Amino acid sequence: MDRLRQELDGLMRYIQRVRQEIAAIDRPTDGDDRFESMGEQLEAVVAATGAATNTIMEAMESNEQLLDALRETITDPAQIAALDRLTANGNAVFEACAFQDITGQRVNKVVKSVTYVEERVNALVDIWGRDKLAEIEIAAEPEKSADEDLLHGPQLDGQGLSQDDIDKLFD
Repeated sequence: MDRLRQELDGLMRYIQRVRQEIAAIDRPTDGDDRFESMGEQLEAVVAATGAATNTIMEAMESNEQLLDALRETITDPAQIAALDRLTANGNAVFEACAFQDITGQRVNKVVKSVTYVEERVNALVDIWGRDKLAEIEIAAEPEKSADEDLLHGPQLDGQGLSQDDIDKLFD
C-alpha cells in the first residue's frame, strides 16, 4: 500500500508540475506572448523577403530593358558579348530570386506547426481551467540585462521605430 501511495504522490507532483508549465505558457511573466510573437515574426520575414525580392526583380527587369535598348545601338562584337554576359548575369539573379517562394513555403510550414502547438496548449488550458491556472504561482523570468531590455530586434510594422526613422537619426 505504501508503494501505491508513493506512486500516487509522484504522479500528483508530476501533474502539478505540468499545470505550472501550462500556466507559465498561458501567461508569461514578461508579458511577451511567444506563440503570437513567433507567428507574427515569421510572417514578417516572409513579407520582408517578398518585398525585397520584388524590388530586386523590378530593378533587374528595368536593367534588361536598358540592355535591350543598348543592344539595338551597338555593333561591336566585344560590346555585344559584354551585353550578353550582363543579360546572363541578370537571368542568374532572376533564378536566384526563386529562393523567396521556397523560403515562404517553408516558413509557412513552421507557422502552421507553431499554430498547432499553440492550439494544443490552449486545449490544455481549457481542460485545466484558465481560472485555476491563473491561481498557480509561476516562476519569474530571469532578469534581463540592460542591453537585453533595450534590444528587441526589428519591430513588426506599426510597432516601434521603422528603419526609415532610425536612418533619419544618422542623416
